[in-house]
Amino acid sequence: MERSDPEKLILVNREPDGIAFVTINRPKALNSLTRAMMRDLAQAFKALDREDSVRVIVLSGSGRAFCSGVDLTAAEDVFKGDVKDLEADPVAQMERCRKPIIVAVGGFAVTAGFEIALASDIVVAAKRTKFIDTHARFGIFPSWGLSQKLSRIIGPNKAREVSLAATPLTAEVAERLGFVNHVVEEGELLKKAREIAEAIVRNNQDLVMRYKSVINEGLKLDLGHALELEKERAHDYYNGMTKDQFKKMQEFIAGRSSKKPSSKL
Repeated sequence: MERSDPEKLILVNREPDGIAFVTINRPKALNSLTRAMMRDLAQAFKALDREDSVRVIVLSGSGRAFCSGVDLTAAEDVFKGDVKDLEADPVAQMERCRKPIIVAVGGFAVTAGFEIALASDIVVAAKRTKFIDTHARFGIFPSWGLSQKLSRIIGPNKAREVSLAATPLTAEVAERLGFVNHVVEEGELLKKAREIAEAIVRNNQDLVMRYKSVINEGLKLDLGHALELEKERAHDYYNGMTKDQFKKMQEFIAGRSSKKPSSKL
């Protein structure tokens, strides 16, 4: 495994199997984000998206929290910066990333940490983890999507309670509502994230990226236009395939079918 400098606050470890691990590494401050950390995190996702050897990204936090939000001791520096600077915006870079992003959340994810989790594709959480939105409590206006994304996932009424009353959303409830994919023991968190990543790596990389794109783009549309988008993307995909690619597809399917045990009537 290629390891980054352990003194860095954003660690990036690339493994030869195509999985990259990104770690928010400021445990003494509960992984709260400074402006520099936000830029480094954004640039990490941008760089990994460009690397052909990287097929899946797993994001986690070191210590007892995933991310406690923005470092409020430097609030003015963070919030009066250019919120449209996409190069320093980790959520924007996550949303632009073509590779699947799995987030492994332990302890708690607060405000900006909550929004980073919402920007991922798959969420794995440790038991008793809490997602907390403190925007209203501290007078901070959301700008990384929490006011819009959460209600679309868990429903507007529950989202209003979580945000307006700053009511913690537990991992167990979040799983029932469809936000969290899996709730596991704390010691199994990265193991589960890796298991999902390995399953993705075994699939066709080009189709995985195209599939992620059409799902995410379709979510921005009504169902009718989303279905039209799927048809258009499928048409473009198959029109671009060569005879050799179709042959390989058929060989792959035939090979998989021959490995299945024969069914008995």
